[in-house]
Amino acid sequence: MSIYIIVEGKNDRSKLRRLLMPDVTILCTFGTLNSIKVESLLKKVKDDEVYLFMDNDSSGKKIRGVLRDSFPDAEHMYTRRGYAGVEGTPDEYLIAQLEKVDLHEFIIYPIATDS
Repeated sequence: MSIYIIVEGKNDRSKLRRLLMPDVTILCTFGTLNSIKVESLLKKVKDDEVYLFMDNDSSGKKIRGVLRDSFPDAEHMYTRRGYAGVEGTPDEYLIAQLEKVDLHEFIIYPIATDS
């Protein structure tokens, strides 16, 4: 079974890509949703596991609402209000969100450096 994370933009995807194994597919809405885009996402995902990770702003909440209806079984991940979207969220917080939805085995943990 494949795993898909749907985010808003390519910068969100790039940020998460650094923290996840290549076998997790990250799809973008590119900030807009229409019936064609939703159909395309549904075709790609099929019956696989879906995670929604949208920004904590009005646009992100609107997109999450549409996707919640299209993917009723999706797991939801949230960034904290005040962060500049998923792309502006610190790695540690993103990792905590990924762990919260049990994606431990797919996380690429940063190597700790001694200061």
